[in-house]
Amino acid sequence: MNTRQFNLKSIRPEILSSTINDNMSNDERFQNLVLRPIIKLQNDLFIEVFKNYIAKHKMVFYGYSLEKRLLYIENAINKDIKFRNSLKGMVIAMFTVEEYLIYIQNSSALNKRMMQIVKDRLISNVQLFEQPEVLKAV
Repeated sequence: MNTRQFNLKSIRPEILSSTINDNMSNDERFQNLVLRPIIKLQNDLFIEVFKNYIAKHKMVFYGYSLEKRLLYIENAINKDIKFRNSLKGMVIAMFTVEEYLIYIQNSSALNKRMMQIVKDRLISNVQLFEQPEVLKAV
């Protein structure tokens, strides 16, 4: 096993709740063995990237109700192609060459799975997206 491949696989967290069995599709197997661990590993980065996304879009996110914030996250991932591609790049960059070769065989379906997991992670961390306190002179 080459160094890059070994290093990438060694830093991925283990997801104990993921099940692998003979009845699952290749896409589901790839999702559980590759996508979920990478996305979990990249979680802190995704949070910071989304905070930056909020800031770059005039921080309108902070004025929304919880329901609208969840829609905002969904729309950012589903409709902002540049943002979506950036998120995909953060995941794909963590693939081994072998995983990438598997990914390109069905990238469209795997991208949908990937973005759904990222969206779910951002939504589950929505409490971290509070407006930062501004320090005021006393």
